Amino acid sequence: MARAKNSGPSQTDVDMTPMIDVTFQLITFFVFTLNFSQAVTDDRVQLPMSQLAKPAEAPPLEPITLQLMSNGKVIYAGEPVSLADIGGYLENEKRVMIAASKEPDTATVIVRADGRSRTGDVQELIKSCQEKGFERFVLRAEYDDRF
Repeated sequence: MARAKNSGPSQTDVDMTPMIDVTFQLITFFVFTLNFSQAVTDDRVQLPMSQLAKPAEAPPLEPITLQLMSNGKVIYAGEPVSLADIGGYLENEKRVMIAASKEPDTATVIVRADGRSRTGDVQELIKSCQEKGFERFVLRAEYDDRF
């Protein structure tokens, strides 16, 4: 009995259209469900509720987000920093802005203070920012429509 000689693997064409279609649908899904405005939030900070809170009309220019926790520490770049040490970090922000030919007074400092934090800590944080030349501030709160 004679056997047919095997000439190697057979040539097959794989249709990539379904895989490309599914990949495109996944990318589209994630783009639509990703919430960019919450990218700088932290679960360790619970914003106070306010009936006067409203969304910003336009995104802030050159935003610097500082999050004040209830224990008095400031979350800067994802790490807790004491209020006494935040001035050094703000000085670095100022140097980076000046190196990029931008003035610190054009930056907007977004203060996200925990509702349980002390008012004096918020004032001290703003004072530290002002000492480094930052003049624009935005205070964040959650909208409460129960009133």
